[in-house]
Amino acid sequence: MLLENKIALVTGAGQGVGQGIALALAAEGAKVAVTGRTLEKLENTCEQIRERGGDALPLVCDVKSGESLQTTVEAVVAHFGGLNILVNNAQEVPLGTLQQVDEDAFQRGWESGPLATFRLMKLCYPHLKGDGVIVNLASSAGKRWDMTGYGAYAATKEAIRSLTRAAASEWGKDGIRTNVILPHATSPGLAWWIDNNPEEAEAFIASIPQRRIGDCEADIGRYVASLCSDYSAYVNGQSIGLDGGQAYLG
Repeated sequence: MLLENKIALVTGAGQGVGQGIALALAAEGAKVAVTGRTLEKLENTCEQIRERGGDALPLVCDVKSGESLQTTVEAVVAHFGGLNILVNNAQEVPLGTLQQVDEDAFQRGWESGPLATFRLMKLCYPHLKGDGVIVNLASSAGKRWDMTGYGAYAATKEAIRSLTRAAASEWGKDGIRTNVILPHATSPGLAWWIDNNPEEAEAFIASIPQRRIGDCEADIGRYVASLCSDYSAYVNGQSIGLDGGQAYLG
């Protein structure tokens, strides 16, 4: 298995992309700390991992709270004895035009996205030194030609891409690789968006060369597992679109 004896922390792993990543990491032998706000969802993910023969730990965590993040990292290290992989997935999304998005929504997007990513990377740094991998999540929304309705969301995600590049540049010498993925996946959030924006969703899917949205585990999670493995040992500081070829990231 690609990740045997590795220990991973995945935020927002109770559903959607985070759950898909957690399942895929566990399938490759990693022990996974599954974090999020709703214990029932976390326990469901952990149960699926255990049914497949894996090892998982559910931890309720509010990524907007620095104290909660610190407690979570300490709990992971205490339970599993270390930490090798960090996946920053959880984020509240501020969607809408600039006039529609209020400051509170934008603040929540900032605190749960770039600030939480910044905090967790620094908290995990001492444990990741030597052979650590960080995978952050951004969005190809930042590459849209028409940013109407996506400015606040894209701003928080583009900040994460900048933090990722900085970590890759500064921590590569410490044996830590840091990359960011930009996925399209069949998450509950995307399902809600499709239901509420059917015409835009139809055009969106038509703009994907492969004409489909990715599966959270099969398309996103498995790639992340490979990215965290020795097969990707020389991949660092990259923004990787997992989107069926839709966005050009050059």
